[in-house]
Amino acid sequence: MAEIKAFKALRFNEEKAGDIKKLVCPPYDIISEKKRLAYLRENDHNVIRLELPREGENHYEAAKQVLVQWLDEGILKRDDKPSLYIYEEEFTAYGQTYKVRGFVCLVKISPFEEGVVLPHEFTLSKAKADRFELMKSTYCNFSQIYSLYVDDKNTADKINRIARRKPEIEFADDEGIIQRLWTVSDEETIKSITDDFTDRKLFIADGHHRYETALNFRNYLREKGEAVEGDDCDYVMMMLVDMQNPGLVVFPTHRIVRDVENFDSQRLIEDCKEYFNVYHFNSLDNMSDELEQRYEANKKAFGFYDGKGGWTLLRLRDKQVMSKILPDLSKASQNLDVSVLHSLILERLLGIDKENMANQKNLAYVKNMHDAIEMVDRGEAQCAFILNPTHVSQIHDVAVANEKMPQKSTYFYPKVITGLVMNQIRDVRE
Repeated sequence: MAEIKAFKALRFNEEKAGDIKKLVCPPYDIISEKKRLAYLRENDHNVIRLELPREGENHYEAAKQVLVQWLDEGILKRDDKPSLYIYEEEFTAYGQTYKVRGFVCLVKISPFEEGVVLPHEFTLSKAKADRFELMKSTYCNFSQIYSLYVDDKNTADKINRIARRKPEIEFADDEGIIQRLWTVSDEETIKSITDDFTDRKLFIADGHHRYETALNFRNYLREKGEAVEGDDCDYVMMMLVDMQNPGLVVFPTHRIVRDVENFDSQRLIEDCKEYFNVYHFNSLDNMSDELEQRYEANKKAFGFYDGKGGWTLLRLRDKQVMSKILPDLSKASQNLDVSVLHSLILERLLGIDKENMANQKNLAYVKNMHDAIEMVDRGEAQCAFILNPTHVSQIHDVAVANEKMPQKSTYFYPKVITGLVMNQIRDVRE
């Protein structure tokens, strides 16, 4: 099953690079250009220059040159000993304080069909092409994939005991999220943890694009005759978290509809009555509470907003209809909120098929509910569908069924920060 191991992380040398707080950033896919420039104004050594390069005509070659320079100048240094890196984020969500703790290691890559590392949602090809070009130039994983495991051997207890000591790194990032890191280099402790995973599967929570890119990159090197079985490119950097960790928080990703010909929101609402109970509210103030009530009761429901006053709650009357609509999928996939929305409303009633969704022609994905509503108000979207989050247990069930959710079905919060530890597959100076 899963093969994991310690590694010598590539890390910032704060004596030369500056305060680690000003050297890290979120993963590439949630960083705006405005934010990217702000990071660089704070410290020109920010990892954003490697994670999301925008310099020169060839961004990827520019990232390679920056990496070479930082290695030569000692801005980046590899640890002397193979280590595991205990990582914790403390944050606030839904009015409560949470801590999510796991550890960063290397995981041997295997195709999804082997059933060792399992995805839970489809990916977008554009993002994979970008990450592949960056790996070709730098031979590095700058950000780690976020994966979950079923902890039947109390590995989390071992991790928690280590975390009782003072962290090696601790700071609050620019979003107020407290970041903590501990280094574990003791060989006996490392073996005790890594041995726990010999009969485990891993479930990707965030980083599907990066995992598929790592697999493609490994195959690319083998096809060129530059790598064989057992080389460093056979492994990718991951942060592993117990699936029962009380700090796991999943946010929804909302859908906005745009540029649909002959769109008529009132007709759409009437058509929805075939499958849904429809409730109209005059104020947006109760939308979150109404949706949360359905979430806690495990009801399939969405908020619909068209900017014409108030909002509409759509609640699926009969879950059994999904077995008729998606007969080839498991109950786990049939019962997803996004499956209900995509199959019954977006595809059947609006004619937005899967290819259209993947290309984001008439559909776009928005993390923040208020942003989705404002896009409708500004005329940038015809309507918005406000979703509840996906349950962590559903992610497990869909992956075990060897199926995938529609893209952008989950948003694990917070994102794992980039720049504390990096994985150097090959020194580009050689």
